[in-house]
Amino acid sequence: MVPELDLSRELAVAVDAARKAAAIQMRLYERIESIDFKSEKDVVTEADHQSEEAILETIRAAFPDDAFLAEESGVSGEIAERQWVIDPLDGTVNYANGIPFFAVSIGLCVEGEPVLGVVLDPTRDELFTGLRGGGAFLNGAPIRHPIDKRLGDSVVGLGLPSRGFGHQYREIRRRVRITRAMGSSTLALTYTANGRFDAYIQWTKLSLWDICAAGVIALEGGAVVTSCLGNTWFDLGMPAKSIGIAAAAPQHHQTLLDLLADG
Repeated sequence: MVPELDLSRELAVAVDAARKAAAIQMRLYERIESIDFKSEKDVVTEADHQSEEAILETIRAAFPDDAFLAEESGVSGEIAERQWVIDPLDGTVNYANGIPFFAVSIGLCVEGEPVLGVVLDPTRDELFTGLRGGGAFLNGAPIRHPIDKRLGDSVVGLGLPSRGFGHQYREIRRRVRITRAMGSSTLALTYTANGRFDAYIQWTKLSLWDICAAGVIALEGGAVVTSCLGNTWFDLGMPAKSIGIAAAAPQHHQTLLDLLADG
C-alpha cells in the first residue's frame, strides 16, 4: 500500500498541462486539416499529437525523473515508481466530427497504484480532479456520487459487445431508467463521481489511459469501481484495448455485476 502522499504540486502541474492541451484542442476544434487512422475505426488527429506533446513537456519540466505511458507515444522514461498515464484527447472520433464530448485525461500512479486524476472537458471548461484519500472535485467544489437513488431511476453509461450480450443488455435496460453511449469513456467514468451517470459499464476495449485518472475521481466521489468481473480495475500490466470496467453506487454495484454475469 502506498503511504499518504502530498501531491499538491503534482496536481497543480497536471492541471496546468491539461489546460494547455485543452487550449490546443479548442483552437483546432472544427478546423482539423488531417485525420489519420490507427485502425479501421480508431482515428488520431493533429490535436491529439500536439496536446500530448504539450502535456509531456509540462510534466517533464517539473518531474524529469518520472516515467510516462501516453496513448500516442507509448511508454517513455526509465522504469520508475512514479508513472504518469495520459490520454491527451479521449473521444477523438467525437472531436473529429465536431461533437463536443471529449476530454483531456492525466493520471499519476505511485508504485503501480493510481493516486491522482485530472480530467478536463474543454468545451464546458469543467475540471474534475481527484486525489487518493483527498476527495473528488469539479471546478474546485467537492462532488459525491448520490447513494439514495433507486436502480430503476438510474441513468447508466453502457457499452457491451454486439454479440453474445443481448440478454444482459436487455436486462440492464429493463432494470434502469435509460442507458447512454457518449463516445468518451473518460468522461463517462468521471461522471459517476457526481451522479451524472449513476453507473458506467464498459465490457472491454478500454486502455489504461482511458481509466486511470477517471477511476481515481470516481472512487474519490464514492462510486465502487471494479472490472466487469468484480476484480481489480487497474493494473499497469493490462494490455491496451482489453480492459472492462464497472462503476456504480455501492448499493447497486453488485446487482449490476450479477446482471452482467447472467448469460
